[in-house]
Amino acid sequence: MKVEQFLYHEARLLDTQRLEAWLDLFTEDATYWLPLEHGQRDPFETSSIIHDDRTLLELRVKQARHPRAHARLPLARTVHQVGNVVVLSEEYGEIRVASTLTLVEFRGERQRVWGALVEHHLRPSGDAYLIAHKRVELVNSEGEIDGVAILF
Repeated sequence: MKVEQFLYHEARLLDTQRLEAWLDLFTEDATYWLPLEHGQRDPFETSSIIHDDRTLLELRVKQARHPRAHARLPLARTVHQVGNVVVLSEEYGEIRVASTLTLVEFRGERQRVWGALVEHHLRPSGDAYLIAHKRVELVNSEGEIDGVAILF
C-alpha cells in the first residue's frame, strides 16, 4: 500500500537523522501535535506537549543541529516501528490515516520505549504525499514524561 510505504519512509528518515528531509515531507501549513490529555480534541482547550506549525518544526530541526545545543547532544538514536496502518477517510483532497507507533530511543546511556496512536492527514503531491497534520497521542501522555528531545 502506497500510504504505508510513505509512513515507513518518514520513520526511516527520522531513524537515520535525516531531519531536513523529514521536514520536507510537511506542507507549508502543516501542524504537528502531541496532545497532553488522552482523547484531547482541540490543541487550544488545554495544554499540549507539543503543538507546532511548520515554522516551529523548522526551529526544532535547526536547534537539533546547532553545535551548542548541549541538551540535545548527542542526538538520540531511534527505531520507529509503524504498524496497523488504516486509511480512515479520503475527503477534501486529504487522506486521513491511523497507525500505531512503537519507538525505541537511546540517548545518554539510557533507553526508553514510547508507544502512540498516530494520525496523519496526507495530501497527494505528485507520486507521493505531504503531511498536512500529524497527531501523536502518546499512551503515557498524562504520566510523568522526563523531557521529549526526539521527533515522533
